[in-house]
Amino acid sequence: MGRSRYQFLSPTEPHFLTLTVLHWIPIFTRPDTINILLDSLRFLQGDGLKVYAYVILENHLHLVAQSPQLDKDIARFKSYTARQLINYLQEKRVKTILDQLAFYKKAHKADRDFQFWQEGVHPELIQGEAMMVQKIQYVHQNPVERGFVDCAEHWRYSSARDYQGIEGLLKIEQYW
Repeated sequence: MGRSRYQFLSPTEPHFLTLTVLHWIPIFTRPDTINILLDSLRFLQGDGLKVYAYVILENHLHLVAQSPQLDKDIARFKSYTARQLINYLQEKRVKTILDQLAFYKKAHKADRDFQFWQEGVHPELIQGEAMMVQKIQYVHQNPVERGFVDCAEHWRYSSARDYQGIEGLLKIEQYW
């Protein structure tokens, strides 16, 4: 996947993933842009993607996920969401962000005007229950650590609510 030195060692096993907007540009600040991500994840869930935890912040998201071909599913997710989000930014005439996505685009991406995601997703294979619990807690505590909320379940765009027995925005697998 891309030019990242990180690779999916076992693409059928659960992984912790980080997907970052190019140059950490804050794009997920409106429900419309976040819904593009959530809708894409829901679609992939229909194809076998299991999401154990997620959090969406203004310029990146973390997932703990698994599928029969996680590397390919994440590539599909990034490709589709990049197209949809760029289309959204063009429709809304968000020239400043589009200019940044064009300016910071890697030189080898000559076949396109914009690059949305940073290359790679830094996949970390989940190696046992202790690591799974640690990564899920890390995902849920991200908005707390950043000072956005006091309690993880108060962050709307996270699976922390699901782990508190409150239905969240995305179906979560809590058993692995």
